[in-house]
Formats: sequence, structure tokens, C-alpha cells
Amino acid sequence: MMVWGHTLGTKDRFMKPQKNFLLDWCKRLLKTSALAVLLITLSLGLSAGWFGSDDSSQPARKSALAQGDAVTDPNAILRNALPIDNETVRNLQADLENISGYLKSKRWSNVSRDLKQASRILTYSRDKLLASVPDDRQPQGSALIDDIKEGVDELRELAETKDKETVLAKKNELLKPITALEQLMVQGFPFEVPQEYSNLPQLLGRATVELSTTKGDMTLVLDGYNAPVTAGNFVDLVQRGFYDGLDFFGVEGFVIQTGNPPGDEQGFIDPDTGEYRAVPLEVFVRGEEEPIYGMTLEDAGIYLPDLALPFNSYGAVAQARPDMDPNGGSSQFFFFKFDTELTPPGFNLMDGRYAVFGYLVEGKEVLRKLTDEDKIISAKVVDGIQNLVEPQV
Repeated sequence: MMVWGHTLGTKDRFMKPQKNFLLDWCKRLLKTSALAVLLITLSLGLSAGWFGSDDSSQPARKSALAQGDAVTDPNAILRNALPIDNETVRNLQADLENISGYLKSKRWSNVSRDLKQASRILTYSRDKLLASVPDDRQPQGSALIDDIKEGVDELRELAETKDKETVLAKKNELLKPITALEQLMVQGFPFEVPQEYSNLPQLLGRATVELSTTKGDMTLVLDGYNAPVTAGNFVDLVQRGFYDGLDFFGVEGFVIQTGNPPGDEQGFIDPDTGEYRAVPLEVFVRGEEEPIYGMTLEDAGIYLPDLALPFNSYGAVAQARPDMDPNGGSSQFFFFKFDTELTPPGFNLMDGRYAVFGYLVEGKEVLRKLTDEDKIISAKVVDGIQNLVEPQV
């Protein structure tokens, strides 16, 4: 099975994507819908106030971003996708994340201002940060806040030197304990997965997978909070050793695909049932109570969605499926690469049509080197396996 398929049959259920067909399809879609989408974007942007405050010295601290300001860092996307409701920690997170953008234009005064704001939060709003942390995790949360405060103080001193690389490195280091603090705030699972999918593995949380390839190693973080069925299927197959030794293909386009088993089958045949394991399309729109299953967002009448797991980041990991069957995914998946004309971050034709279930967080240079001569040597779950729930037969 490929990202884009053809007709559904029995043995010839899927076909390999043709690059020219894919590009022509995307260009036709752009020509027919780009103007309409642009007008909708402008209308919604103006009415919803997405473009921030009139005072450029006080940037809007909101998760809703204009299309051109899409968050592309995979770790930031994963932080934003955590099912928590604590505005204080989100403001603290934003104060650190904003630094990267400020340094591109050497706005050191903005860096200093946001670090001062972060310091105030950590000093005067400690109780608000801890309010979302369960009682049994309070000692961990308190220790993390102390570490973050110490790190922010160090970063404020580093900012005085205006050493861009050192400041960026320290900022990235500081975001790790902020992420850990936010993870402590997660309580339970945010929704009930529909009973009709209880026959499929589910990831009720997150997991980390190390993928060893013939070009090097890559690390993936899989998000079961927003794609429990899709991520659960993947983790289950990794545990089975299904991906070990499989080839990469389709690398000439803006995806790199794998997961096609040897032989006639185009997906995973469950040895317990002897049947093809079909995984539904699963896409979580912010503001909804649970993912939308079994249909594209376009078919659901949802346009310009604010997705929990968008195709914004290089190396986004998504479920492949036949073109005409949103419920036909199985073992094949792909890594997403950007194409400046067709798939820019924040305005992506893939969003809502395919299900992202994780992100490449380490090994971008490896992904760039992969060709159709390469293969997966091994895949291993290194963290979060306790979050995998096996099918309920």
C-alpha cells in the first residue's frame, strides 16, 4: 500500500504511487481551491484575531497561529498536543519557545523581556503551575520548577553575552524540564476510544521508538493521546518485529514510505485471526472531544482545521492508506518531507487526509539520506510500552 493508491480489489488492492500523477493531482487541487481557501483563511483570520495584537512589542501568546507562523519544531508540537489545561505553564513554554524566532532577527531586547516574564511566572505563579499536578506528583513538580527557575536565571545571564548559539542550546535544554512538568499534569486518558475499535491495539499515552536503518538511527515519539488506534497499531507491530528488514520506497517524492511486507500482501495479516488488519483514518481536531474516525476532514466538511498533530514538521510520521479507502491503512507508514509549492507548513494539503501519529525527534540528517536502496535494520520501543493496550477479543 502506498500513500496514494488506485482502486480497491482483492490481490491488487493497492498500487504504487506515480510521482507525476501525485504532483498533477496536487497542482490541480491547488488551482481549483487555493483562492477559495485563501479567502476563507483571511476571513477567519480577521474575524478570529489570529494575527495577534496591534502592539508588536507584546506578541500574542495563543496556540492559534496564522498560517505563515506554523509551529514546525516536533517537540513543540508534541508539547502543545498534551491534554492539559494550564495557561500558566503554556505561557512559560511560549516565553522559551519564542526565543528561536527572536534570534533570527537578533531581537535581543525581546529575548530579555520574555526571559524576565518567565522568571516572574516561576517566582510568583508557582502555585498556579502546581495546581494541575496531582498530589502524588507534587514533589517532582516542585523540583522541576526549581530546576527551570535556576536555568532561566542562567539563560538571562547568557543573553547578556548575545552569543546566539549558546543561548539557543540553553533554551533547548530548558524546554526539556518544562515538557516534563507538563507531562506530570496529564491525568488519565482524555476520551474513550470508540468500542468498535477495541479489536485493535491502542496506545493510551506516548511511546518512543528507535529505528535503526542502513543510513543510521532515528528516534520517533508516538502520540497516543491524539491518535491512540493508529499509534497503537504501529507500536504493536514494532513489538512483533514486523518492520525489521523492510525496505524504504517512494523516496523520490515528498514522502519516504516503508512497512510493505514481502509477498503479495500489502499490510499486516493478524496471525490470531488470519485477516488483514485494517486501521481507520484517525484525525484529532482541537476543540473536539475525540478524534474523527473513518473519513477525511474534507468529507466531514471541516476546512482549515486546527489539528493536534499537523503535518508541520519535517519527518512527521503518518499512516499510509489506499486513496479511496480511509479505513484501509495497515502496516505501511511514511515520513513526511516538505515541498515548498505543494506542502508548506501551516497550509498543507495532507492535513486531514492522512493521520499523523508521531514525529521524528532525532535523526533528520538520516532521513535526508535515505533512498530506495535502504532498509530498516530494526525497530524497538525504548519507552512507553506500558501504555500499549492489546486488542480486546
